[in-house]
Amino acid sequence: MKRKAMDGRLGPKEKARCATASSNTFSAFFPFPLEILEEIFLNLPPDQVVCICQLVCRQWKEVVDSETLWRERCRREGYHLRNASKIPRDWRLFYFLCKKRRNLLKNPRGEQDLNGWQILENGGDRWEVDGIRVPHPDESVQKNFVTSYFMCRKSQLIDLEKEGYNPSFMDHFQPDIKISDWYSQRTDCGSQYEIRVELLNQRKRPVQTFAPETVYLKQWDEEKWIQMTHVFQNYGPGVRYIRFTHGGKDTQFWAGWYGIRITDSCVEICSAMDS
Repeated sequence: MKRKAMDGRLGPKEKARCATASSNTFSAFFPFPLEILEEIFLNLPPDQVVCICQLVCRQWKEVVDSETLWRERCRREGYHLRNASKIPRDWRLFYFLCKKRRNLLKNPRGEQDLNGWQILENGGDRWEVDGIRVPHPDESVQKNFVTSYFMCRKSQLIDLEKEGYNPSFMDHFQPDIKISDWYSQRTDCGSQYEIRVELLNQRKRPVQTFAPETVYLKQWDEEKWIQMTHVFQNYGPGVRYIRFTHGGKDTQFWAGWYGIRITDSCVEICSAMDS
């Protein structure tokens, strides 16, 4: 009790000296060369390195915060810069964005029928899932969603916090949000394609929107896959959700499924160096 009372009377300077002495004492007990300490950290799960190791002592924190540790981790795990002339300002951020990067849309190719999608419009003979008619640039893509003779439109709402991107992270770093969608028509029938992607705040109100003009494809145009892409950057604080909506129809009102074909839709959170 007496010692506790004395601790309570310590001023800021005395507390700082005690903390420094404690840190130095720990380092004295574990006098690892920095190279060995870095190698140890490189073989530990990255979340433990950030959340636990950097709290141990000043020396460990300096290693955890060092550029060399995260640059080497990127090299070992195969996270490379697409443009070697553009160097990340924060290698740790670059590493974690690369590690967490994935498609946030569910069932983007129709491999699970229409599961995961909210059907907004289901005109004509309704949405259909079918095999692709012409080869896709990605050979693993073998299915697509097909529209009919009246408007077909579907949507997904992505909750960023549930996907592991908490509000403080999104507000502070504002990582790039990359959108991609592939569409194709039938040669024998004209069609139209639409896409709208919205970054939404907590009340699900738009912060920023990507909504290009409707694409019209004429009958007898070449049947091929075309990619629609967009990158959201510097969108400001407050983004909590992403709403992805796309669809289309045929323009000749033929019964069946002669409308636009869509597949391999994608929404990714990524580094500006990798978008």
